[in-house]
Amino acid sequence: MPKIVLTNVRLAFPDIWEPKSFGDSGGKPSCGASLLIDPAANAAVLEAAKAAVHQAATEKWLTKASDILKSLAAKGDAICLRKGDTKSEYAGFAGMYYISARNPARPVVVDRNKAPLTREDGRPYAGCYVDASIDIWAQDNNYGKRINAKLLALRFVRDGEAFGSGSVGSADDFEALEDEVSTAGEVGASDPLFG
Repeated sequence: MPKIVLTNVRLAFPDIWEPKSFGDSGGKPSCGASLLIDPAANAAVLEAAKAAVHQAATEKWLTKASDILKSLAAKGDAICLRKGDTKSEYAGFAGMYYISARNPARPVVVDRNKAPLTREDGRPYAGCYVDASIDIWAQDNNYGKRINAKLLALRFVRDGEAFGSGSVGSADDFEALEDEVSTAGEVGASDPLFG
């Protein structure tokens, strides 16, 4: 199975901290994310992803790979690499390609300097840019034929405009407090709502 690193891709729908159940994962909890590839600005990464899909198919189905890939592409969601226009109702997807990647295990998540990150660090988040290490593999079992991506690791690269509720708070959101806290407005017995 081809292992590739997608550089400078945009993160969407990150469920990376603990496995959860997805509707199409056969009930097996997993971590996952969508990785958006800009075909104009990141053409080399897109070509590497396409080549990995073809390689995985050829390794699994040999001379039948081309026909099977055409059949899978017609289904719309049987190949992990898809056109973002199919999800254009979501921020950031229009005009892009994306890879949907999952893993029953939590992926490695690191900062720019490769230091481990936790959920409490607030990054990576939906809308930021990451490098992603993934395996592309062909499935052919009682659940059907597919080309899947396994999410191995994510590295936060840089901030981007957050998608949806993916925004992160900051200490700078608050004004500085004075040393003494005012008691004005405290809820007490004379308050009409609580009195």
